Amino acid sequence: MVSSNLFHCRKHSWPPEEYISRNTLQLFDFDSAAPPEQAWRRRLNSHANILKEFSVTFKEAIQMVRLGIRLWSYVREEASHGRKAPIDPFTRESCKPSASQGVPLGGMGSGSISRGFRGEFRQWQIVPGICESSPVMANQFSIFISRDGGNKNYASVLAPGQHEGIGKAGDQGISSWGWNLSGQHSTYHALFPRAWTIYDGEPDPELKISCRQISPFIPHNYRDSSLPTAVFVYTLVNTGKERAKVSLLFTWANSIGGISHLSGDHVNEPFIGEDGVSGVLLHHKTAKGNPPVTFAIAACETQNVNVTVLPSFGLSEGSCTTAKAMWGTMVQDGHFDRGNFNCGPSMPSSPGETLCAAVSASAWVEPHGKCTVAFALAWSSPKIKFLKGSSYHRRYTKFYGTSERAAQNLVHDALTNYKQWEEEIEKWQDPILKDEKLPEWYKFTLFNELYFLVAGGTVWIDSSLPSADTRNGHHRSREVETTGIKVTEPQVNCNGGAVNHTTTNHHNTTNSEQKENNKEFHTNCTCKDELAVSPERGNLDHTLDPFTAFDPLGDDVGRFLYLEGVEYIMWCTYDVHFYASFALLALFPKIELNIQRDFAKAVLSEDGRKVRFLADGSVGIRKARGAVPHDLGTHDPWNEMNAYNIHDTSKWKDLNPKFVLQVYRDFAATGDMSFGVDVWPAVRTAMEYMEQFDRDDDGLVENDGFPDQTYDAWTVHGVSAYCGCLWLASLQAAAAMAMQLGDKYFAELCKSKFAKAKSAFESKLWNGSYFNYDSGLSSNSKSIQADQLAGEWYMASSGLPSLFDDVKIRSALNKIYDFNVMKVRGGKMGAVNGMHPNGKVDETCMQSREIWSGVTYAVAANMILSGMEDKAFTTAEGIFTAGWSEEGYGYGFQTPEAWTIDGHFRSLIYMRPLAIWGMQWALSLPKAILDAPKINIMERSLLSPSARFSLIGETGVRKIATKANCLGNSVFHCSC
Repeated sequence: MVSSNLFHCRKHSWPPEEYISRNTLQLFDFDSAAPPEQAWRRRLNSHANILKEFSVTFKEAIQMVRLGIRLWSYVREEASHGRKAPIDPFTRESCKPSASQGVPLGGMGSGSISRGFRGEFRQWQIVPGICESSPVMANQFSIFISRDGGNKNYASVLAPGQHEGIGKAGDQGISSWGWNLSGQHSTYHALFPRAWTIYDGEPDPELKISCRQISPFIPHNYRDSSLPTAVFVYTLVNTGKERAKVSLLFTWANSIGGISHLSGDHVNEPFIGEDGVSGVLLHHKTAKGNPPVTFAIAACETQNVNVTVLPSFGLSEGSCTTAKAMWGTMVQDGHFDRGNFNCGPSMPSSPGETLCAAVSASAWVEPHGKCTVAFALAWSSPKIKFLKGSSYHRRYTKFYGTSERAAQNLVHDALTNYKQWEEEIEKWQDPILKDEKLPEWYKFTLFNELYFLVAGGTVWIDSSLPSADTRNGHHRSREVETTGIKVTEPQVNCNGGAVNHTTTNHHNTTNSEQKENNKEFHTNCTCKDELAVSPERGNLDHTLDPFTAFDPLGDDVGRFLYLEGVEYIMWCTYDVHFYASFALLALFPKIELNIQRDFAKAVLSEDGRKVRFLADGSVGIRKARGAVPHDLGTHDPWNEMNAYNIHDTSKWKDLNPKFVLQVYRDFAATGDMSFGVDVWPAVRTAMEYMEQFDRDDDGLVENDGFPDQTYDAWTVHGVSAYCGCLWLASLQAAAAMAMQLGDKYFAELCKSKFAKAKSAFESKLWNGSYFNYDSGLSSNSKSIQADQLAGEWYMASSGLPSLFDDVKIRSALNKIYDFNVMKVRGGKMGAVNGMHPNGKVDETCMQSREIWSGVTYAVAANMILSGMEDKAFTTAEGIFTAGWSEEGYGYGFQTPEAWTIDGHFRSLIYMRPLAIWGMQWALSLPKAILDAPKINIMERSLLSPSARFSLIGETGVRKIATKANCLGNSVFHCSC
């Protein structure tokens, strides 16, 4: 149950001394064994309460009944083809979500496994788009302790025995193990990408144990951050008077989560590697034609540490060696037979049989002595296969090859390099952790929210090219499905003269309904999207400035995908990436630029395949040229975009402005001129596309009376604060970018339209203290929307002038703070999306009454940029209090998109909360942003405000390209 203290107290510090005795902390004060001063902490015996899922009201159910029927039919249709629908609210996981998550394992994009704070391995995402949330309980660390004299012996799994199915009498499986840890004196401390578990006298009162979990998530390191591996470093301190023999045991099931261990044909194999690294390889044959996976579990043998293995044991009575017999061997001997290394591969497992392996590391610890034992885990699934599309090789194969046996090399390198990883992690984190001006909750929550870049279903591939075996027959088989795709591929020509877009008809048919919207526009320099792979590797120095650092292994950092959420299975959902992208831009800017390039190419493409939209049952085309796609797809990303089919997102009013705003911010922050030249044609096209939505020629885009923006259940009429503000901001950003690229005509055009649109926006929406929700006549048109200044947030984040005068901006933000934040449980829950001016929550729809964690962080970032830091941190602290604090709802490491005032969540493990890095961006704007060229958008334009975007003006992009040595290190080719 959630504590009643949630809304009555506010805690400001969580010192480790409250969880661990000072004496124990002093004993671990070496080799990073002690937990950090600032971390998210839990006791292992904490109750992992079941989370409360959202439900719609009767009124909302009536409103959505037709959508629900169509969605149910669509989910069933997809299931009949063996596919999961991207949004499926009808299927419930067998494992109910609980407050039990912790720091996930591994780098980005190679599949992920999470680990709960009590030690269980859960949230398996090895196969893209599939999340198996249930823990595999055979995967454990255990300890066996005996002391000279034989009077004190201990044997226990190093996790509390509070799990379903544990303790069955007479069982030959894991119930026969010693689940003797109460967890009362054991604590968990999380600071992503590391976590510490401290056993303060459990199970042996005279042995202090620290387990440090380390994953290679290292900003600006585009090599190691892709590796599917993690290290567990055990530090043992003997406070007794007798020498202790300590054996640590790492057990692992041949499984990728769920019931995959029962499918059969799995094989285990022992290995002895270099530098004392030994262990077991577990070769997993996946079902349904998915690529195979090989796990490696290993330990590092040293002068004092002896490593032995048991390559295979089972969980049932018919197994050659049962889990119970394995446990008995460890209790009696503390190790396995050295001859097991010579066993060779095991017999393939039978269907219904669970095949497991174990690695033991044993050491003597002298009285008052210390000892370190290191284990590693790796999983190698080199090929990634999407259900309807191509297969690709994951990013890490660039360095380890495409064999599943790379897992052995991965654990070796992890065990030999983890100290260097920690040095780089600490160098990155220390300046923030030591900043006394920042609240303590903010420091560790800032890092812990990054869990999503590992556990958010990320995919990182080596290049844009499919793996060799799918460039043949399988790829040809997709031609029928992709009929109707038309891609406009602009070409760079630096020889002078205007160069038109050239259109590649990959197939013979296009959609006639879209011909008017697909007119070519001309520009002097455009770019062909074709990745170039650089073979050079260079050295591994990652200490350069974040925005000038080169990838030491070549400019090609591959292509990157991440899910909107584990319940909303769409890759790189762009309206949400708008909030989350600050994290990637700050930490992995080359990935961020490549995502923008993917969307820039998508803007210039058309997919004429028919799609039925579920909200109203209408039929349209999948992707219109000029429209920014909602997402890059689900079952065939990059090739079949817009998996979202509730609304026709080609009619959404926020996607195109968000593209322009993100592109300009990234361009300004990185100073990457070749990037600017690459994407500029798409920026112009995106702006031109929006002109159709200005129905009354006032310079503003109008919403169309349906939820045509990221709040896709919240209807908008006429001009809206959210989309209108984004549109104003995009005009200013496009003008600034055009000026820097030499496209003076387009810059003047945007400036002229901005002046006209701004006047209309303020006259239609400003009410003296904030901007009304929209200009319509509905009951919520005057609601206070928390996100009303999203466009202004991006202006300040990008070094551009404010859209409005400071008095209006601060007035609106103060209104949001006083109403949306402080009138909801005293400010301890975040900012509710909609609030009526009478102080009552706007209950027009599900989303208006929700608190969105990512939007709250964005509002807080806007407050920081407006000089309201105290109110900003109070606003954002509500997300920590309700979501992450021990008294809250239990959303740590699974931050949802939304929750209601009564604590019901919607969509766990969601992308948008990465917006907390927008706060950090605001606190420490990069020098490139601070020094960016300023543009006075209010200068008198020489063009009439009624001039059309489609007019062709003189541009100097070609000159910029020439100055950049024809794009220099651009990933696009050109001819000079």
